[in-house]
Amino acid sequence: MNRKILALAIPSIISNISNPLVSSVDTALMGHLNSTNLAALGAMSMVFMFIYGTFNFLRSGTTGISAQAYGAKNSELISNTMYRAMFVAFTLGLLLILFKSYIFETSVYLMNVENSYLIQSKRYFDIRIYTAPALFMGYVLMGWFFGVQNAIYPLVITIILNLLNIVLSYYLVFIQHMGIEGAALGTLIAQYIALLIGFLMLLKYRGYFKSFNLQQVLIKSQILHLFRVNSDIFIRTLALTFAFAFLYSQAAKEGEDKLAIMVLLLQFIIWFAYSLDGFANAAESLVGSYYGAKNWRKFELSIKYSLVWSSVLSIIYTIFYYFLGESILKLFTNQVNLIEQTKNFMPYIVAVPLLSFLAFIWDGIYIGMTATKAMRNTVLVSLALYIAGFYLTKEYNFIYALWINFVLFLLYRGVVQSLLFYKYGRELK
Repeated sequence: MNRKILALAIPSIISNISNPLVSSVDTALMGHLNSTNLAALGAMSMVFMFIYGTFNFLRSGTTGISAQAYGAKNSELISNTMYRAMFVAFTLGLLLILFKSYIFETSVYLMNVENSYLIQSKRYFDIRIYTAPALFMGYVLMGWFFGVQNAIYPLVITIILNLLNIVLSYYLVFIQHMGIEGAALGTLIAQYIALLIGFLMLLKYRGYFKSFNLQQVLIKSQILHLFRVNSDIFIRTLALTFAFAFLYSQAAKEGEDKLAIMVLLLQFIIWFAYSLDGFANAAESLVGSYYGAKNWRKFELSIKYSLVWSSVLSIIYTIFYYFLGESILKLFTNQVNLIEQTKNFMPYIVAVPLLSFLAFIWDGIYIGMTATKAMRNTVLVSLALYIAGFYLTKEYNFIYALWINFVLFLLYRGVVQSLLFYKYGRELK
């Protein structure tokens, strides 16, 4: 079991670690220009994290359903799951582009974007929004590959995506002097090239795919199942991304510098979360496969060892942040004032991996079981505690109350999910 988990998790970890490079590279590029560009990037990155993260259910839902179909050896369902999810992904991407003006105006209001960086924010947004169709279809590809227990293809796609993003963004920002628009354009080009490569990789699985039959793809019961799973994940992801958006929005009220600090701090959480998602992705695939095959002994073993490996990784990250946190911070910005202010929060960053790892790994287990209703409710309860805790403590120290309660939000999720599984086990829905 350890070998199976690591075979899926290690490529996924490498793949996922490269995922934050999209935002981290842009953050570092803007952090070496000025705090205005960094604030604009932070605000718009949060908007896209909220929008695009909300639709991450396309990946998770596809993984859970295709993994169970793979375990049950149902090639027709494996095939039609891809067709259904791709149709939904492409349609949603086009809708976002059509309504981009309304989305931007709403985002500016909700994120408390100041006039000092409003123009830069719009320039970034107007380019980055066109990545939506490619990104959403990429979610489906990644989820489907994990569902059929192939972690190598997502790794290759993600590495290519991020290498292209680094090279193109650096070239456009510093060589062509395009500023924040260059960062957005580099990401846009890289996203579509990576999607094309993903489609070419599907050729290996052409034996799984039945002839496209619209009536079969749009069977009502299967569509409802897809939306039932995805609607719960959608609400869960919406709540999760709202937690991040609330952090940014509240920090923005304290001014440009405080927002820039939160942008820097979240880089540490993002890197850990994406790394741990490697084990979560492995759990989705293995737990889903054994759940679909009704192999309960291996089902329980896959959960046990997923929890063990995720705890080991969290300890490694805690040690890493303790000794190298300040050095990492200096990679993101060379502005002394920002570094000095952000350093005060480093003790909380060091504690984050140990406090939050249960939340991330249980998400993978719950998705593999398609126990999405329970996962949804867990996030909603934790979000309520987070918001209430902030408003009860913000008078003591606004910024510290905001950050500490956000970290506690991650802890709440893991604790509640553990208690639910202990009580209901594989009967969770």
